[in-house]
Amino acid sequence: MSLSNNAITKYIADSYTEMKKVVWPTRQETVNHTLLVIAISLGVAAFIGVIDYILNLGIEQLIR
Repeated sequence: MSLSNNAITKYIADSYTEMKKVVWPTRQETVNHTLLVIAISLGVAAFIGVIDYILNLGIEQLIR
């Protein structure tokens, strides 16, 4: 299926128009959101680590 030159031109023009409407985050917002994602990731990792440790102790007790 071949796209016409007109269809490609229209797609690019429409994409450019939509990109003008995007509200990009400020540098500070980007830094804040990045730090938030890192903090949440570390919190979830710690939570999963604690749960894993507790379950591991429980399984060891069952085996003995």
